[in-house]
Amino acid sequence: MDFYEKVGKMALGSRLRRLGELLTEQAAAVYSLYEVDIQPKWFPVFYVLASGEERSITQIAQEIGQSHPSVSTIVKEMIKKEIVMKGANNKDGRENYVTLTQKGFEINERVQAQYVDVNAAIENALAETQSNIWRAIEEWEFLLSEKSLLQRVRNEKKLREGKNVSIVAYEPKYQEAFKQLNVEWITTWFKMEEADHKILDHPKEYVLDKGGHILLALVNEQPVGTCALVKLDDQTFELSKMAVSPEAKGKGIGLLLGNAAIELAKRAGANRLYLESNTLLKPAINLYNKLGFRRIPGTPSPYERSNIHMELNF
Repeated sequence: MDFYEKVGKMALGSRLRRLGELLTEQAAAVYSLYEVDIQPKWFPVFYVLASGEERSITQIAQEIGQSHPSVSTIVKEMIKKEIVMKGANNKDGRENYVTLTQKGFEINERVQAQYVDVNAAIENALAETQSNIWRAIEEWEFLLSEKSLLQRVRNEKKLREGKNVSIVAYEPKYQEAFKQLNVEWITTWFKMEEADHKILDHPKEYVLDKGGHILLALVNEQPVGTCALVKLDDQTFELSKMAVSPEAKGKGIGLLLGNAAIELAKRAGANRLYLESNTLLKPAINLYNKLGFRRIPGTPSPYERSNIHMELNF
């Protein structure tokens, strides 16, 4: 117990597994008390088949929420003990179906008293606790079905790593980074076009001097992402030249840049952002949707690769 107190809640899975092993060990002793010759791990399969209806391995696995290989292994063990048997279903001769044997049904009759006593014992144990573990397990199963542990950890990872990211305004010393970050993603998917060269080679003339802005995302003072706000009119900026280094993917940098660009546009007096992209860039489209952009009918574009237009009004 000292180990779990030291490690804390991140050992939840290990502690639940330990509790499961403890309950399984004690359940085996309970079966012995009632002279019922089945193993605790067989219980879900046995209980399902006790209804009298034959079922396939797949059906059992789906009903009890265990994997097909796990159920298949349990059935093989139960067959050796002559508690269940396999046979072809009349409607589907291609798949083996499982049912209890005569011995299995006799065990089911004897085990009914055990069910009553075990259920009462568990209810009494729950009454002695401050927290109802049965309800808590239901809640955790629901939470993890809505958002997996992996997703939750990934979100925390982004939040932690995002704290090390700083968003800064463009300076001449960042011109090469601004260019290379964009060249890298453009040439990975498409080809460089004349409009790309103009902005990337001359950001001052084509962006800044026309009332636009450029932002850089820095990690440890090194540029890992960028985007530009190209002024279209007094109320509208185009969100352009957004790029994140492949080495910095998954850190939420695109979202940080996008939110910073939106706030900068608002401070500049704009009420609309516009962008062009390509539907091949699914992560980018997902990011724009997350930022609140919505697809709009297309307009003539200087980019051949552009096949989707989006806007955000605020």
